[in-house]
Amino acid sequence: MKNSEQLYKALSERILILDGAMGTMLQRYKFEEEDYRGERFKDWEHPVKGNNDLLSLTQPHAIEEVHKKYLEAGADIIETNTFSGTTIAMADYHMEELVYELNFESAKIARKVCDEFTAQNPDKPRFVAGSIGPTNRTASLSPDVNDPGYRAITFDELRIAYKQQSEALLDGGSDILLVETIFDTLNAKAALFAIDEINEERGINIPIMVSGTITDASGRTLSGQTAEAFLISVSHLNLLSVGFNCALGANQLTPYLETLAHNSEFYVSAYPNAGLPNAFGKYDETPEDMAAQIKEYVEKRLINIIGGCCGTTPDHIKAIADLVAQYPPRKLKEFV
Repeated sequence: MKNSEQLYKALSERILILDGAMGTMLQRYKFEEEDYRGERFKDWEHPVKGNNDLLSLTQPHAIEEVHKKYLEAGADIIETNTFSGTTIAMADYHMEELVYELNFESAKIARKVCDEFTAQNPDKPRFVAGSIGPTNRTASLSPDVNDPGYRAITFDELRIAYKQQSEALLDGGSDILLVETIFDTLNAKAALFAIDEINEERGINIPIMVSGTITDASGRTLSGQTAEAFLISVSHLNLLSVGFNCALGANQLTPYLETLAHNSEFYVSAYPNAGLPNAFGKYDETPEDMAAQIKEYVEKRLINIIGGCCGTTPDHIKAIADLVAQYPPRKLKEFV
């Protein structure tokens, strides 16, 4: 796979830039229920406002526009608009039947835009990361406080759902599969198992990024793992990168990235939020503030891939890209 070779080459030379938040950018369009529905779903029996993945079908120009803005800001890797693209998450909107199409079309949009930018500057190839979110169910914890043994989902149900999503993302043109915002490592293992199956069936070796989320100051994922335990539990796989995203701002994420950087043989990724949300759920951290905090990552040689999560915009990504261009990437096995 030519793109994989280019990806590994780029990672050996510089810190790669991942894009910022899709949801934050889509909020600017102020789409209402009828915009989400478009012509095709105007008679859908259930509300669909908030189903951002659906916009790849009903407002593809907006998705394309957001991708372009991040690429113009300096992103090397853009994520597909598929964070909730499983039958499990789409059940909220009764849209399970659309899952393959949603993922395929989202990847196709991202692929088209990436190819346009790569053609303009072949020395800076752009890559598509198929975004695989955690679903809204957990395999490790019971949703019923009175029945700790109960599970709302099985490992096999997760595996099947993730496999369908992953196949569509690959068919649409993804270079990477990104299993992200992992709050339950067992869910992630189902996704990774599914991707492993696809690799074997198709005779390919798709680069896999894994990104967990530390949910609070305890330094643990929602299902209770420390950063080191999380790393150990996914390290049996041949991953492209391991990292953290979401939940915390750049400052708060530093110690957990240090754990990964000092103990991992993989590339390390980070895409924090634009600080912590204010009382209204908004993110106030400016691009300059965020870049200043990320300076610590690059001075300590902690990262190979850097981007932004909730609250980040193309301005944040540009500020980060301008900063990290002056620094070398973390060397593999440098700390091991």
